[in-house]
Amino acid sequence: MAKKADNTAEIGFEEQIWKAADKLRGNLDASEYKNVVLGLIFLKYISDKFELRYQELLDEDEGFEEDRDEYTFKNIFFVPQEARWSVIAQAAHTPEVGKVIDNAMRQIEAENDKLKNILPKDFARQELDKRRLGDVVDLFTNVQMAEKGDTRDILGRTYEYCLSKFAEAEGKNAGEFYTPACIVKTLVEVIQPFHGRIYDPCCGSGGMFVQSAEFVTHHAGNISDLAIYGQESNPTTWKLATMNLAIRGIEADLGKFNKDTFFDDLHKDKRFDFVLANPPFNLKDWGGDKLKEDPRWDYGTPPEGNANFAWLQHMIHHLYEGTGRMGMVLANGSLSSQTSGEGDIRKNIVEADLVEGIIAMPAQLFYSTGIPVSLWIISKKKEQPGKTLFVDAREMGTMVTRRLREFTDEDIARVVDAFGAFREGVLEDEKGFCAAVETEDIAKQDYILTPGRYVGIADAEEDDEPFDEKMERLTGELGKMFEESNRLQEQIKKNMEAIGFGF
Repeated sequence: MAKKADNTAEIGFEEQIWKAADKLRGNLDASEYKNVVLGLIFLKYISDKFELRYQELLDEDEGFEEDRDEYTFKNIFFVPQEARWSVIAQAAHTPEVGKVIDNAMRQIEAENDKLKNILPKDFARQELDKRRLGDVVDLFTNVQMAEKGDTRDILGRTYEYCLSKFAEAEGKNAGEFYTPACIVKTLVEVIQPFHGRIYDPCCGSGGMFVQSAEFVTHHAGNISDLAIYGQESNPTTWKLATMNLAIRGIEADLGKFNKDTFFDDLHKDKRFDFVLANPPFNLKDWGGDKLKEDPRWDYGTPPEGNANFAWLQHMIHHLYEGTGRMGMVLANGSLSSQTSGEGDIRKNIVEADLVEGIIAMPAQLFYSTGIPVSLWIISKKKEQPGKTLFVDAREMGTMVTRRLREFTDEDIARVVDAFGAFREGVLEDEKGFCAAVETEDIAKQDYILTPGRYVGIADAEEDDEPFDEKMERLTGELGKMFEESNRLQEQIKKNMEAIGFGF
């Protein structure tokens, strides 16, 4: 039997799982044990949901507890007997635990078409420490049920937390599957996707969708009012997204397989109320030479050597006319580049009155790169026609490690409030932070969209100390520093002489 433990479903549960995962890693790369840990989280989630429904059917006492249809009509994955968590928990501290989990994954896939070829099935591999794997299984076994028996929030938080930690561990490769939560939250709070169709053509692990659903819930909306569509080219990342959304109870159409958005647009004929995306930065080898006549390029053919304006136009193409709003992350070069026709494309998009706002973000927000990025806010129906809001947030944020900065909730609120005031027509420009700019003034700047050009420099704090007094004070402080420097030099000389190295 699995070991019993204290309740681990408190706030620190995410960190406990991560620490256990770190021990489990052994000689595996972060990219490999990521699938192990996230796969277990998913398996526990669908098992818990199944068990809740199973108990309901037992209580009804009509003999339908093993009827697959009684689960699927409620969007609950059916879990065969040998794949249930109780079986895995019993095998936790046996040499066969890896094989038992692999078998459970295969059986669940066989019973649920949505999960075909999605779940990881390499727990039996020799490199995976089975003792530590059993310890992780124990942790999950002892997640006490939340109120009304639902662990979705606990496991959903844990999945997201582990994604961020894996992104940190993988460094520059993390950009393929993870966008920092603070960037996603900023986009979602500015775009405000209350209801309608949401689309992300390069959805990674699904973070944009998760935050959108949380936004709706936080504002007392109904998640069922959102219809979610996405696409992802990386097969492993596409699987992560499918599991991430399922664990949150979010229905989504991500296609049946991973596909290249430019060459195999899975939602070609659809238009969306909201588009949210963080496409690969400055993607060079994207196949532009084969798509020169593509109907998506309404504002100009994007260059073959950089996909930034291909992504931008693809997403604009998929917006509903008259109502669509979109937010995307782009490298800062997109704001000012004049090469290969990019300046003309940017000009055409501005002249079409689509750019509602540009937010220059601070550097060091990403695990994968230290470069700063900008957020483009596009609207098919601007509330302030002929104007664009520029926000310079480059000096905002808080360093959480030597290499990583976080855009805090207070920072996000400040940006969101600026957009709210701008849309209501009551924004007061703030030097060094924000400015509402007429399109004709943008034209005078050759359609360059760098916020610093428009918001200016913040006023320096007033200094009422008289100049003569300030110079006397600073000169005195400098003299004391020179005295201390001379004293230290003399002390160093004496110490050197004492060991026979005088000079």
